[in-house]
Amino acid sequence: MKKLLTLLLSFLLVFTLAGCGNSDNKNDNQTEAKPITVVLDWTPNTNHTGIFVAQAKGYFEDAGLKVEIVQPPEDGAVPLVASGKAQFGVSFQDYLAPAFVGENQLPVTAVAAVIQHNTSGIVSRAGEGMDTPKGLEGKKYATWDLDVEKATIRDVMKADGGNFELVELIPSTVTDEVSALQSKSVDAIWIFYGWAGVACQIADLAIDYFEFADIDPVFDYYTPVIVGNDAWLAENPETAKAFINALSQGYNYAVNNPKEAADILMEAAPELKANSELVYASQEYLAAEYIADAKRWGEFDADRWAAFFQWLNENDLLADKIDPNHGFTNDYLPE
Repeated sequence: MKKLLTLLLSFLLVFTLAGCGNSDNKNDNQTEAKPITVVLDWTPNTNHTGIFVAQAKGYFEDAGLKVEIVQPPEDGAVPLVASGKAQFGVSFQDYLAPAFVGENQLPVTAVAAVIQHNTSGIVSRAGEGMDTPKGLEGKKYATWDLDVEKATIRDVMKADGGNFELVELIPSTVTDEVSALQSKSVDAIWIFYGWAGVACQIADLAIDYFEFADIDPVFDYYTPVIVGNDAWLAENPETAKAFINALSQGYNYAVNNPKEAADILMEAAPELKANSELVYASQEYLAAEYIADAKRWGEFDADRWAAFFQWLNENDLLADKIDPNHGFTNDYLPE
């Protein structure tokens, strides 16, 4: 009996050690989280909420990713993504166009639309006749002096029977649209309604506003978008899909829970708490715009993408002609 008991204990000890060994091996062999760097286009704002939600809610972690969110260098997110120092970044279709032509094309692709439609247009003080493009004649417009910008305003004014040459172009130093309009330093400003337009509402500033896309659908291009590095995407398609899927969860959460999403954004970027009323209102506005009439978050409409690039070609606004269908994909979006 003693020999039998000794033998039994020996077997138990061997199996126990084997089990411990297997457990240790399992931990040692667990796949490490894959690092990804995302570079923003600007300081954190409600365009970026889904990114911060995906981080805070653990969607990236659940996808096996370790994501770092960084702010852009002076020349923006695209060069950093193109260099491979960041895998993903935030940009805009109109800003991407010059990167897709010439001898030094940047190897990036738009992989998701952050907001489904272009929500930019011209804001002015109410009742001063600038509720349509023609009304800009003889008025002071704050310009960035960009060719695409001026061509856009020229086209919408022409469609409304106006003459762009009669607009007084004032070099833009606007950092606060509300103050600029109230002081009458300028009469009209190009804004993105989801932030500056909402800010005017909160300030009880009576405004007139028209969107470019309402004048001509060719201006319903994608702004902003998520871009990825081409080489990295090709080498890591499943990781790219995992990242975009987690991002999609973040933006869908923001659609369904705008207040909670705004809280998450402000927790990640405490400097926004000083304008919490604006953040909450902006988030509420964008909750209806992230997906809008698309079948899923991030979806690109090929015809809309191509129409804007074709307009750039027709107006000779790039150093060379651009392939209207170049630069975007829906392949990494969740089904």
